[in-house]
Amino acid sequence: MSSTNKIFISFALRDTDLRDTLIEQVNNEKTPYKLEYLATKASWDPSWKEECRSKVADCDGVIALVTNNIIRADGQQWEIECAYKERVPALLLEGKSEKPGKGFPAILDDKDFLDWTLPNIMAFLNRLQK
Repeated sequence: MSSTNKIFISFALRDTDLRDTLIEQVNNEKTPYKLEYLATKASWDPSWKEECRSKVADCDGVIALVTNNIIRADGQQWEIECAYKERVPALLLEGKSEKPGKGFPAILDDKDFLDWTLPNIMAFLNRLQK
């Protein structure tokens, strides 16, 4: 039986269309990855935060869809923070064609963003294979 890796998708709730596009794109490539995410974001709830940290830590990687919506997306910011604290490899993709604006959360300071392209996604996923 082959091993199935898990990838956590981090996104702002206003960007669920982008999440769905990413899921479709990865599934169309028939990769061996199970995609996980939290559909509900409750960053004020300690039990949600613990569930989020556990779910992210259990994954082999995180793909964060970063748009200007992240500024108000406390849940997404927490997901990304969990990835960094748990040392889970993270890919920060520019989720829309416009470049991210200024005023991003401090968690993204000095981080590299990649264009959302299939080669960038596949290169990240290939690095994670065991």
